[in-house]
Amino acid sequence: MPFFADFEHVDVLTTGAVGSPGRRTFYLQARMGARSVTVRCEKQQAAAISQYLRRALKHLPVPEGQPPRNVMNLSEPVDEVFVLGAVALEFNRSGDHFVLHLREFPGPDDDDGAVDEADMEFGDDDGDDEERGAQVRVSLTRAQAMAFCEHTDRVVSAGRPDCVFCERPVDPDGHFCPRMN
Repeated sequence: MPFFADFEHVDVLTTGAVGSPGRRTFYLQARMGARSVTVRCEKQQAAAISQYLRRALKHLPVPEGQPPRNVMNLSEPVDEVFVLGAVALEFNRSGDHFVLHLREFPGPDDDDGAVDEADMEFGDDDGDDEERGAQVRVSLTRAQAMAFCEHTDRVVSAGRPDCVFCERPVDPDGHFCPRMN
């Protein structure tokens, strides 16, 4: 049976990066008490989750209170349980919270490359979890979602600056700019 973690009332959902700019590895981490789960992701995935949460939050009342910034740092050890593939987000109106579903990226042995119905119907529960791989389900309040967005934006923007001409990242020793050639 593949790995499954359910954080019904998460203490914190955060993003972090390990390494130097240009060589950073990004992670999503959910924590509840002493329990934590860390998922490796791409910078663009973390940014996309933040953007999508922000769009959803626009249509809801402004959340009150947020965790302190130091709580948003990754907890050690940073041991990833899987690499992020599919992401789904829902809002539970009756419980006034978001539910974020994170699913493992299928490895080369796990998938033949074809898109099947199991890939298209992420939210259904038809019992074929063995084929879907590892999953994490995280419930978070609107305030936690806002704190995640603000922290993720800081983490993502802390990397290499973009070139003003070609918008590609600039390494400390410069870069080849196709527009300046």
